[in-house]
Amino acid sequence: MARPRLPRPPVGPSPAGVRPGRGLHVGAGDRPGPVAPGGGVMPAGSFARAKWSIAALFCFLGFQYGTWIARLPALKTRLDLGAGEVGLLLMACGAGAAVSFPLVAVLMRRFGSRLLSLVSGATLIAVLAALSVVPDYPLALLAVAADGVAVGCLNVAMNAQGAALEKAYDRTAMSQLHATFSAGLLAAALLASGVTALTGSVPAHFAVAGALLLLLLGGARPGLLAHEEPVPADGNGKKPRARRGLPSGTTLLMGCAMAFGTITEGAMNDWSTLYLKDVVRAPASVAPLGIAVVSVMMLLARVCADRWRTRWGDGAVVRTGSAVAAVGLALALLAGGVVPTLLGFACVGLGAAAVTPCVYVAAAGHGSDALALVAAMGTTGLLGGPALIGFVASAANLTLGMATVALCALIVTATAFRIPWRARTGALAETT
Repeated sequence: MARPRLPRPPVGPSPAGVRPGRGLHVGAGDRPGPVAPGGGVMPAGSFARAKWSIAALFCFLGFQYGTWIARLPALKTRLDLGAGEVGLLLMACGAGAAVSFPLVAVLMRRFGSRLLSLVSGATLIAVLAALSVVPDYPLALLAVAADGVAVGCLNVAMNAQGAALEKAYDRTAMSQLHATFSAGLLAAALLASGVTALTGSVPAHFAVAGALLLLLLGGARPGLLAHEEPVPADGNGKKPRARRGLPSGTTLLMGCAMAFGTITEGAMNDWSTLYLKDVVRAPASVAPLGIAVVSVMMLLARVCADRWRTRWGDGAVVRTGSAVAAVGLALALLAGGVVPTLLGFACVGLGAAAVTPCVYVAAAGHGSDALALVAAMGTTGLLGGPALIGFVASAANLTLGMATVALCALIVTATAFRIPWRARTGALAETT
């Protein structure tokens, strides 16, 4: 009996990924890319571009803030301000950022994080130009308050971009993004030092800084994500109407962790030098090393923290880090001496570094309202922390004031056990 003849395969190239006799094979280039925040598939090669664009926003904010803070003595002299007036000027900036919460929440819902980032960045450049020429103190207060509002907007928008990046690509990046903020502060200090050596003109300095900020903002624009805030679906898969009311308990827990985490950061920056000088009796040349140790350790830890988040998860990193900060500082206060104190300060920089990046990611997952409130509570902690330590030091002593910093870090540890952190996945293996 003759064997039936099978039809010949069609002439032409075989479909991509199919090898004759080998079955179906999907190459690396054929795998679907990450899902965009607004839907669709994102090109695999766009992660680095988006990450650097968002990093430019973080660097922008650090550079802008560091620029005008570095010339605060010159502004004080030009406007003939006293110490109290300078303090009120700084408070105006922080208060503007703190009270921007309702505005930021509305703008995020209406325009999204991409447009809000660009508009608030342009506003900060304009404010910097205004600060270089303000003729009197009331206008300076107004300009600095506007700076605070724009900082609040950019802070929320850029962290929303960072959280959207991590969600879209399932890769950690937020800690490294926060490290670029510190790099922006450092770059601003170096530029201020170099320009001041050439000229004492604040307008000339701010013009150079403004040009660099324009370059950063222009470089950030093409790679920013068209971010849409997550809206949870109900049981039928439909998006419920947004409810405007009191924040949820989870949001308040995240805000609490953010507030006490920023109290820990801010208090160390403001009081570490005085503690070394007045309590430890360190030499004048050694006392400023307190800030340096905290800052350097925090920068290095933020560069590495995304790998820690990948391996152990955000919750474990926050709990362990804040516990290291609390225990390390407490042991340093008990031991006394310059070296133990500096080691304790290093523990604070190491342990507190990843707290704010992780909390921002968690808050962004609950929508723009939660993110804006958590950011506002963080700003409040950053403002109120140094004052709180000063009050405790006045009522008792500075050692007890620094012990309060350790207690704040311990509160972060306790709070972190109740926050629903994002689950780790195998795809988080790469952080570059």
